[in-house]
Amino acid sequence: MEENMKFATVEDTVEYCLFLIPDEPRDPEEHREILQKYIENIMTQFAPMLVPYIWQNQPFNLKYKPGKGGVPAHIFGMTKFGDNIEDEWFIVYIVKQITKEFPELVARIEDNDGEFLLIEAADFLPKWLDPDNSANRVFFHHGELCIIPAPKKPEAVSWLPTTVQTISQALNIISTHPEKILASESIRAAVNRRIRGYPEKIKASLHQARCFLPAGIVAVLKQRPRLVAAGVQAFYLRDPIDLRACRIFKTFLPETRIMTSVTFTKCLYAQLVQQRFMPDLRSGYKLPPPSHPQYRAHELGMKLAHGFEILCSKCSPHFSDAKKSLVTTSPLWAGFLESLKKNDYFKGLIEGSAQYQERLEMAKNYFQLSINRPESSHAMSPGEEILTLLQTIPFDIEELKKEEANLPPEDDDQWLDLSPDQLDQLLQEAAGKKEPEPVSKGQEENYDLTQVSESMKAFISKVSTHKGAELPREHSETPVTFDADSFLNYLDKILGSRPHDSDSDDLDEEDSECLDSDDDLDLETQEPGEEASVKGTLDDLKSYMAQMDQELAHTSIGKSFTTRKQMTASDNSEEEDSGAGGSVMTPVDVDLNLVSNVLESYSSQAGLAGPASNLLQSMGVQLPDSTDHRPDFF
Repeated sequence: MEENMKFATVEDTVEYCLFLIPDEPRDPEEHREILQKYIENIMTQFAPMLVPYIWQNQPFNLKYKPGKGGVPAHIFGMTKFGDNIEDEWFIVYIVKQITKEFPELVARIEDNDGEFLLIEAADFLPKWLDPDNSANRVFFHHGELCIIPAPKKPEAVSWLPTTVQTISQALNIISTHPEKILASESIRAAVNRRIRGYPEKIKASLHQARCFLPAGIVAVLKQRPRLVAAGVQAFYLRDPIDLRACRIFKTFLPETRIMTSVTFTKCLYAQLVQQRFMPDLRSGYKLPPPSHPQYRAHELGMKLAHGFEILCSKCSPHFSDAKKSLVTTSPLWAGFLESLKKNDYFKGLIEGSAQYQERLEMAKNYFQLSINRPESSHAMSPGEEILTLLQTIPFDIEELKKEEANLPPEDDDQWLDLSPDQLDQLLQEAAGKKEPEPVSKGQEENYDLTQVSESMKAFISKVSTHKGAELPREHSETPVTFDADSFLNYLDKILGSRPHDSDSDDLDEEDSECLDSDDDLDLETQEPGEEASVKGTLDDLKSYMAQMDQELAHTSIGKSFTTRKQMTASDNSEEEDSGAGGSVMTPVDVDLNLVSNVLESYSSQAGLAGPASNLLQSMGVQLPDSTDHRPDFF
C-alpha cells in the first residue's frame, strides 16, 4: 500500500485497515504475531454476527499485511459489496465496534469513491476539509469517528504537521492527543445515523420466501445458506452463453423439485423478483398460470435453479481435489470452535442435533473463508463448492418432501411497492430530517411567498466554484446580509454612477470580501494609458447594451415578464406601454417573476419530485401542496 494510503479502485469495493497504536519498538516478526492474534480474536468475537450474514458478493475478511514505505504493518480487509450498499455500512459498523472492543487499534475505511464517511456527513464538514487534503485524516478510534485537523497557519499548533501527514504521523497524533481529534457531534451523528439499528437491523434486512426448487439446491442451501447470493447473481447477470447451459438441465433436474423456504436479503429478493424471464421449453421448467396460488414460488424457484445451473456449468465436474482442504485439520480450528462455544454461538443446542450440525457447518464455512485462507491456495468457486456439497452430503428427496408441511410463513413483500409518501419519509429519515408537519388549509392561505424569493436570492448570492454551489442554510437560521455601500462602490468602479432605484441581487458578507480581492479592477491605480483603454472598453460595452435594449423594445419579449407598472396601473396600461420604441421601459418586477416561475415549475411536477421542490426543500422552504394546475397566489 502506498504512502498516502490510496486504495485499489475496484468497482463497488470497500477496503478497511486496522493499525496498532505505536507503543514500543517491536521486532517485525513479533509485530506480525501480535496482529495475527488480533485477527483471530476479532473474527471469533464477531462470529455470532458474521457467520449467519448473507453477503451480496464477498464476506468481511481480515489478513495480515506487512509494512511498506511509511505505512506500518497492519490488518487489511477488502469486500466487494456489489449492489447491496447495506453490506458496506454493516462493515462500517463492524469496524467501528472493533475499535471500541479493542482500543489499541485504529481503523481506516474507504471505498472506490474515497472517503465515503465524509460524503455521508458532507453537510456538516468544516470548510477547510476537502478531498484534496483529507488523506490520512479520518479514522475510527475507541469506537468514535476522528478527524485530524489542519492548522490554519503554519506552525500554529505544535503537535500538528503543516503538510498532509503520513500514517505513522497520524497514529502518533491519535495516541498522544485522542481528545483533540474527535469529530464534531454533527459529523459523528450523521455517520451513526447511517449505521443505526445494527446488529438487530440484520434480521430486518432478510426476507423469507417459498420456492419450488430441485432437491439438490434445497440440500445445498441447508448447508450453505449464503450460496443463495451466488445463485441469484448468476441469474441476474446472465448472458446468452450462460443460458446455453440451461437449455437442458444436467445438474438440477426439474422433476426433483419440492417446496421449501429460502432466506434472501431484500436486495437479492428484489433482484430475483424484478427480472422477467421465460424458461426454454427444452429445459423442462414450466410455470403454472399467473392466477395459481403458488405461481410466485414456482417462478422464484425456476429463476434460482437457472442461477445454480449456470454456476455449476462454469466449472469442470472433475475439478482438482487439492482445493478440498479439511477445516478441522487447521491448528486454529480448535481454538476458534472453543471461542464460539464461550460466546454462546450454538444457543444451547444439543451437540449432534440437526440444528447444531447446521450451525457447525456454517461456522466451518465462515472459518474457511475468513480466517483459514492460505495465500498460496485458490479458493473454490461457488460452482465448485456446490458440486462438492452434492458429492459429499447425503440427502433423501422423500425426507425433504415431508418438511413441506412445516414450512415457516412467507414474509410480506409489500416493501417492494412503496407509496410516494413512504418513499419521501424514508429519504427524510436517511437524511436525518424530521418529517415535515402537514400544512393546514389556513396556513396555505397565509403562506408567505417572500420566503421563496429571499431563499432564491440567498442561493444565487452564494459563491460557486467548479466544485459546485453552496446551498444556504434554512431561512430562519441564517438570514442573508447585504452591504449595499460595498456593492455600489464596486459597481461604480466598473460602470460609473448608476440610479439608486436599480435592481440588484443580494450578496452576503463573504461575497463582499471576495470583491475586495487583488483581482478587482481599481481604476485609481491604473496608468493613464491603461485607464483610458479600460474606460473606452466600458463605454463600448454600455453603448452595445443600449443598442440591445432598443432592438428588444420593438419585440414582444418584454410581455413575457411582469413589470411593476402592470401591477399598479389600470387595465389599459398594457396598450399604452406597447407603443413606439422611444417609450419609457418599465422595470421588471424580479421578485414577482421569480416566484411565479418557481410556482409554475412546482405545479407542473404534479406532486412528484422535481427541480423546484428539490431546490427549495434543500434551502428549508416547504411549499404547500398544489391544488390547481396553475398557481393563483396573486
